[in-house]
Amino acid sequence: MSIRIHQLAKEFDMTSKDLIARLNKLGVKVKGHMSVVDDETAEIMRHEIKEPPKKEEKKHEAHKVRDEAKKEKKPETKTEIKEEKKHEAHKVSDEAKKEKKPETKTEIKEEKKPSKVLEVELPVTVKQLAMKLNTKPNELIKDLMKKNVFASLNQSLADNVVIEIARKYDYEIKRPPTMEEELLKEHKEAEHHGEKKGLIVRAPIVTLMGHVDHGKTSLLDYIRKTKITAKEKGGITQHIGAYEVDIPDKGQVTFLDTPGHHAFTAMRARGANATDIVVLVVAADDGIMPQTVEAIDHAKAANAPIVVAVNKCDLPNISLDKVKKQLSELELTPEEWGGKTIVVSVSAKTGEGVDRLLEMLLLEAEILELKGNPNLRGRGVVIEGKLSPGQGPVATVLVKNGTLRVGEVVLSGLHYGRVKAMINDKGKRITEAPPSTPAEILGLSGVPEAGDEFFVVKDEKKARTLSQLKQAEDRLLRLKGLQRMTLEELYKGIKEGLIKELKVLIKGDVQGSIEALKKSLDELPTKEVKLNVIHMGVGNINESDVMLALVSNAIIIGFNVKVEQKAEEISKKEMVEIKVYDIIYEAIADVRAALEGLLEPVIKEVFLGRAQVRQIFRVSKVGTIAGCYVVKGAIPRSGNVKLVRNKEVIYKGRIKSLKHLKDDVKEAREGFECGLSLEGHDNVKAGDIIESFAIEKITRRLEG
Repeated sequence: MSIRIHQLAKEFDMTSKDLIARLNKLGVKVKGHMSVVDDETAEIMRHEIKEPPKKEEKKHEAHKVRDEAKKEKKPETKTEIKEEKKHEAHKVSDEAKKEKKPETKTEIKEEKKPSKVLEVELPVTVKQLAMKLNTKPNELIKDLMKKNVFASLNQSLADNVVIEIARKYDYEIKRPPTMEEELLKEHKEAEHHGEKKGLIVRAPIVTLMGHVDHGKTSLLDYIRKTKITAKEKGGITQHIGAYEVDIPDKGQVTFLDTPGHHAFTAMRARGANATDIVVLVVAADDGIMPQTVEAIDHAKAANAPIVVAVNKCDLPNISLDKVKKQLSELELTPEEWGGKTIVVSVSAKTGEGVDRLLEMLLLEAEILELKGNPNLRGRGVVIEGKLSPGQGPVATVLVKNGTLRVGEVVLSGLHYGRVKAMINDKGKRITEAPPSTPAEILGLSGVPEAGDEFFVVKDEKKARTLSQLKQAEDRLLRLKGLQRMTLEELYKGIKEGLIKELKVLIKGDVQGSIEALKKSLDELPTKEVKLNVIHMGVGNINESDVMLALVSNAIIIGFNVKVEQKAEEISKKEMVEIKVYDIIYEAIADVRAALEGLLEPVIKEVFLGRAQVRQIFRVSKVGTIAGCYVVKGAIPRSGNVKLVRNKEVIYKGRIKSLKHLKDDVKEAREGFECGLSLEGHDNVKAGDIIESFAIEKITRRLEG
């Protein structure tokens, strides 16, 4: 006979985590709360925990030991420690002399990070950046020219150029925090200061996901003991709801009832992660279906722990082992098979296994150690927003921490307002909502979007000001346009070390085509850049695919499929790139080209001509003119030049003007004289050499 960890923990009235820690101390290795121990080990633990030695005796013994130690062991201990310390010190110092010197040098070389942080709103002009870096604009232009970037004072610079130039001035570029980030920081600081005062265990927030018709809503309906399904058209969830479920003598669970994983991902796309645990509903008769795989990919992308509920287990001729095998193939190995995924067999029709599922959710929540502080100002996430004819803007919110109260001022996205009324999931008016509580709130100035975070603000004036700032910020972002990953614009990110992988989502007409495409892509030799296929599926490119690509910053590749209208609209709005192909080799060639574009090209300087400076002319309002004789090749007006003095390059840049006698010329050829001036540089002397060169970028190819 054997017993599970969570059952034994319940017997001792302690958490599974504490029991696992005790077992590990005794040398008994267990993986998790679903692991089993034999009767002998269980009996040892019962003796250890239920019949411990008397505390008073322990205290007396401890005092005796301390007293004896004071009287007898003090001198011995001191001398032993001193002698040992001396020997150890000599050993350490000798080893340090031999070994530590080269280590220090390598560490210094690796850690060449900017020491100062500079907040800059990107994009930025040359003039603005010069002011921020506290340097002269012409000096900054010189530095840009050395990097072959030629820009005027009022010209905007590319983000990667700004980052690179700032590093030269020992600055690290940091984007100024958004309004939401500042508010979140303010709330987090308040939470940190009062984290030990008033902390309580909050209910886990659970989302049900899975394939259509696998019984997500029916299962939630059974749990709530109310007829959700009967009220909704066609048995399909029409909107996002949130419901609190009381489990007698055990606790509470808050369920988010989402219309599939679209809304789940939409919230993530807006920066909100409302879910603590995902329940993946899989029908025992159908097993893993395309939307099940999508749901798994979405949950993994959100780093949400997954608990699997195998539904319809009351049906005849079903194979649970078949479902478990399919789950294992998708890296969700059940605990009874040596994995870490909790798999529970349930029936939404008869209620079989539902109690165990709820118990597993509470156990998972116990391991996650979900806490909240009801004494703080409320903050959370908007689950849905609507405009009600009789009530005006209505927002369904979920409180993540703190307490939301009627009469408080709330800021959410572009909107704010004083909470006039709050209604819970049972339709009753409430005055306050503690952590993990869902509620409908009335009183906002407009309808917020799903995924917007909300914050309780001290006063209405501050909320109004912040709302106006957010609206201005939003308009600016729309004018600038969102930057998304495209096959053509990946090089900048990889050069800055910001992009280490190219994420791809593949959709095809048949499974064979998808596997062939993935195999071909996997075979592309890439050492510097990783190709990561985040999702594969059969069928047209839909809204769910675009949302996953949006939050993962991925590119969608379709093979012999169409793009659904809604998906196309969202991809255009959010600037998610979709590439559809009819020939598999074209898809591979494009991805290969993109990966080659990520490889830094080889920069080669091609010699064009050499001129010797023979005479210097100082002209007022013009500057220094160098009278030169072209000794080899040609000096073009549009070329790059190097100024060499005593075999050392003292300037690298561009020609400002080039003349032959009094005429402007496009180039000066070998054997001719010319007069030229350099951009931003007047320190030219007779005897200097000016070399003209062109920059050639040689594209690197993938090996093999």
